[in-house]
Amino acid sequence: MSNVVNWFEIYSSDFNRAKKFYTEVFKIELTNLPSSPGMENMEYATFPGDMTTPGSSGALAKMEFMKPGPGGTLVYFHTEEILMEQNRVEAAGGKVLRPKQNIGEYGFIAIIEDTEGNIIGLHSMK
Repeated sequence: MSNVVNWFEIYSSDFNRAKKFYTEVFKIELTNLPSSPGMENMEYATFPGDMTTPGSSGALAKMEFMKPGPGGTLVYFHTEEILMEQNRVEAAGGKVLRPKQNIGEYGFIAIIEDTEGNIIGLHSMK
């Protein structure tokens, strides 16, 4: 059986600011996708990922009918060791809401807020 979730979108009000935040915290490059018919007012950049392997990938997006902020679905990003990403959050303009904590046999988590007000999680086994 494959993972139930195979795609996610994180919404932004300031697309370039949000893209810079994720690039700085995770040390990755996001790929801008060109507009397609009917989506001219949308900004969209995908996170690195391999759609042929198990797991999930996703995108950062700006759409007029979707708003960023807390209270919705919580997406956890895989990390090798949470403290590396956690220590880059504030310098990138975000906030650490819950620092690294042990969750027993399931590893460790931290909860952070991005520059758009979205709440995301970090997860590692170390």
